[in-house]
Parts: sequence; C-alpha cells; structure tokens
Amino acid sequence: MKVRAFVIHLERAKKRGEHVRGLIGRLPVETEIIDAVDALNMSDDEVRAFYTRSLHSPHYPFALRVSEVACFLSHRKAWQAIVEHNLDAGLVVEDDVDIDDAAFAAQLSLAMDRMQPSDYVRFPRWARGEKGPEVATAGANSLIQPALPGLGMQMQLVGRDAAIALLAATRHFDRPVDTTIQMHWLHPVRVLSARPITIREIDFDLGGTVVQGKSKTVLERLSREILRPYYRVGLYCHSQMRRMRG
Repeated sequence: MKVRAFVIHLERAKKRGEHVRGLIGRLPVETEIIDAVDALNMSDDEVRAFYTRSLHSPHYPFALRVSEVACFLSHRKAWQAIVEHNLDAGLVVEDDVDIDDAAFAAQLSLAMDRMQPSDYVRFPRWARGEKGPEVATAGANSLIQPALPGLGMQMQLVGRDAAIALLAATRHFDRPVDTTIQMHWLHPVRVLSARPITIREIDFDLGGTVVQGKSKTVLERLSREILRPYYRVGLYCHSQMRRMRG
C-alpha cells in the first residue's frame, strides 16, 4: 500500500518546527511537510471564495473565524496532495501531535491493512463521544464505525477516493472542517475511528495555540456555550434521520 504522511505546519511557528522535524523521524511512513494556510495572510476575497454561511442543514450557529477557514484550507491542501501523489492513502497530521511510537505503528498497520479507498480513519486524542460497532481488530487494536464521529483533526488516514470525495464536497463550506466531516450525507466517505488512543495533542508544550482570533465578550462566550450543545443535538438527529432514509 502506497502511503505517505503529510504534517500540516505553519512556517512562522518556529517552536513547532523543532517538534515536526523530530516527529518526521518517528512516523512509520515517509513524511513531508504541508505548508499550512496562514490566516494572517488571507484577504477577505480569499475567505469569501470558499466560505459561505448557512450552506447546509442543520444550520451552523457561528460565523467562522479566518483561522478556521485557513485550517479547513490547510486540510484541503493535504487531501489534494494525496490525489496528486497518486497515493493509496495519506496520513494527515497536525503539527502539535505526538505519538506513542510502537502502539501507534501497530494501530496504523491495522488501519492500512483493513481500510478501503473511500475510508477516512481517525486517530483521535480522546475516545469520548464516539460509539459504534467494531469493523476490524488485531490484538489490542480496533477500528470502530461511530454513529457520529468525534471532533478534532489531529490525525487521520485518508484513502484516495475519500480525499477526492472530500475535495468535491468542500469546494465551498460553512462550518469547521471537523464538523463538516461528521455530515456523512455530504460525502460518500466511511469514517472510522481507531482504538485505543495512541496520540496526544501537545500544543501547550509548544508555546500554545498559533490561532489568531479576536477576544470574545462575556455575552459572546455565553452564547457559544448555550448554542453549541443545541447544534450537537441537531446534528445527531439530522444524522440519524438521514441514515434511516438510507
């Protein structure tokens, strides 16, 4: 199976660069860096070329920050690289991820052995919120198919057909990339999730987030805390109704 890893890295994040160079030597497949799209360099026209609010149901209640648009476009660059390199799959990694080397290598081997071209395998930083049947096992490792995939884009193994489908489905988008992945009715991609947890996010060890965003008022923060669970319930109900309709 022809697989390559792509680490999404923002060039100006120098401290993360040191970590990325070390991670490249530890990942069990050939690895290269994908230059992340920098929100600080995006014009309003560039944002509008991809982001349109309220494209899909259920309605996403928040306007995207430019940093969220840039994150989405960075992952699209990685998906495009999978297609352009004519890979069977690409391992897409954010630059604040660390791995448990041996445990992750065994888990990745299972994923590569059992995945289909249209599969998208998540390596999440936590297991909470995901429940579903096992579709593959090997020793202590397994792949499940969650009814509603969890959030977070730390690491994923993306099949070639999945990359093509996701690129087609996200020429325009209205919400962050992780919750777009949850919307299985937008794309023919089977989303799986690996167990046990073999990665971790270490952004605080690398100087904290590099995301740029304006500070929120108390009212804005309260509004998000209220609307976020309503959105999650709406997304779950929408997902279940779509599955029942086939």
